[in-house]
Amino acid sequence: MLKVAVIGAGNGGQALAAYLAMRGIDVSLFNRSFRRIAPIIQSKRIRLEGEVTGVYKISFATTRIDEAIKGRKVIMVVVPAFAHREVAEKMAPFLEDGQIIILNPGRTGGAIEVRRVLDRLGISRKVIVAEAQTFIFASRMANPGVARIMRIKNAVPVAALPAERNDELKEVLEQMMPEFELAPNVVYTSFNNIGAVFHPAVLILNAARIETTAGHFQFYLEGISPSVAKVLEKVDSERCRVMEQFGVEPLTAKEWLNYAYDVIGSNLYEAIHNNAGYQGIYAPPSIMNRYILEDVPMSLVPISSFGKMFNLDTPIIDAVVYLANAMLGRDFWREGRTVKSLGLEGRSLKEILRYVEEGEL
Repeated sequence: MLKVAVIGAGNGGQALAAYLAMRGIDVSLFNRSFRRIAPIIQSKRIRLEGEVTGVYKISFATTRIDEAIKGRKVIMVVVPAFAHREVAEKMAPFLEDGQIIILNPGRTGGAIEVRRVLDRLGISRKVIVAEAQTFIFASRMANPGVARIMRIKNAVPVAALPAERNDELKEVLEQMMPEFELAPNVVYTSFNNIGAVFHPAVLILNAARIETTAGHFQFYLEGISPSVAKVLEKVDSERCRVMEQFGVEPLTAKEWLNYAYDVIGSNLYEAIHNNAGYQGIYAPPSIMNRYILEDVPMSLVPISSFGKMFNLDTPIIDAVVYLANAMLGRDFWREGRTVKSLGLEGRSLKEILRYVEEGEL
């Protein structure tokens, strides 16, 4: 039986742990705080509602990461991308040869960041680091031990770093999640980062409404008006232009909605509003939310940084970052992933592509 550890017991982690258990996989669940998983530690059960219903038993839940990953073939990291570095540091001493770490999702540069942490710490274990392009579900946690899956995406691209390890990754993906599709490399997964398009700008443009209603409106269906959708199209266009510099054909946000949810529209606004999977997803109650705290520094900042490396302007993306800085009193340019922080500063495009494909810099 395939043994999988799920790291993180938030909205996605609990849903994923139960979904994998439903598929007959031996699942352990880790969360750093006891409160969120206390009922699961005791019962070893998670209830799923929504698109999948039932109560599913996992192997165990724990607040010790060494226990969670011991003897596990796959480690599914389901935490906000700003925690990837910390999780990698905590896991590093306990990793075993042959394990596969999959970031769900990596956002932009996630696998590169985790690999850089392991290299910096001198970890010699032969592990594969991989990343998903997005999270497999639209899901929310009702209570500890109860998760609701609003929609399961049709397919999610996943790639290993380096891409030459993709065949090893494929063998495990086929056993674990049929919705996972092998992508050519992490350029494809990192820069087809749709969260960068759909999250920060929508939240910022709805900030007053969020703060006056505590998020009591449907985030995608009410928060994205025709004018907001036009801003998202500009963010998407800038993202795609940066991705094209790697010689990889991007998936536009409108194309992605069709790929992931089977929805179409004459423009992005129509496609979003034709997606039944967004029905019932409410806005966060505060702007201090992962849609900014994760997607600005770990999505928009690295896309902008790579754009600058290619001498490409990303004015709308940069404007969203500057607004986020002003609204939250932070400096996401300093906090976020950049070409420099990912260890790629001064590297040629050819060198970066070789690293992505072969793991050599």
